[in-house]
Amino acid sequence: MAGGREIKTKIKSVQNTRKVTRALEMVSASKIRKAQDLMKASRPYARLMRQVIGHIAKANTEYQHPFMVARTQIKRVGYIVVSTDRGLCGGLNSNLFRRVINEIREHIDNGVQVDLVAIGSKANAFFKRFKVNLVGTATHLGEKPQLNALIGVIKVMLDAYTDGRIDQLNLAYNDFVNTMTQKPTVDTLLPLPPSNGLSTTHEWDYIYEPSPDVVLDHVLTRYIESLVYQATLENLASEHAARMVAMKSASDNASKAIETLSLIYNKARQAAITQEISEIVGGAAAV
Repeated sequence: MAGGREIKTKIKSVQNTRKVTRALEMVSASKIRKAQDLMKASRPYARLMRQVIGHIAKANTEYQHPFMVARTQIKRVGYIVVSTDRGLCGGLNSNLFRRVINEIREHIDNGVQVDLVAIGSKANAFFKRFKVNLVGTATHLGEKPQLNALIGVIKVMLDAYTDGRIDQLNLAYNDFVNTMTQKPTVDTLLPLPPSNGLSTTHEWDYIYEPSPDVVLDHVLTRYIESLVYQATLENLASEHAARMVAMKSASDNASKAIETLSLIYNKARQAAITQEISEIVGGAAAV
């Protein structure tokens, strides 16, 4: 019963795999609640920052911050891509990377160069294989990402925009919709997009102390940092949700494979027993 032994080995291997996938499913299920709490706690701050910056962008002021001025010609585009540090989360990263790569190829075809910052080990490893200028990375942020770990790579892109080395800055991440749905999203960070629901002309302006350039530089920098940090939390919640769903699907497929292999094993075993009985009966009749 060499065939039977091989089938039993396969069944044992699939059973061990199912133990791993079930463990990963349970770990992600326990972590997703904490990730969602972090994400939801940060959303009000990010939303209010958008409102404040939207009002500032519509104010009638003589000083125009560089972040608010759209460039007439786009020669180089920057991307901040947020991914996961670990795998086994289905198509979460690949769907996001596919969208970013399509945009990068369009830019390259139009003669526009691309600079990129990778947040997460998967983005770092993926984009090293492409002809893009990888100017910064941030990895191993853990289950409670800290803004301090992101400030460095954010400043790299903000300085590049201020100095005119890039003309547009985009943020790519997975937006958490619900446990079953995570949406690959690419938002424009700079120049500041027009705020919805606000009139394009205003006669009023804010009073800035000590000066508009100092205040706006500080506020707009905090604004960009809040958006990138929120995107990191959204992507973390998406990671655990996608891994939980993927591991549950893998566990279900492993159970089906075990049932199929068990049926094949039983049939092989029955065939072997039938053959042995036939040989015994045939030998007894010959005697």
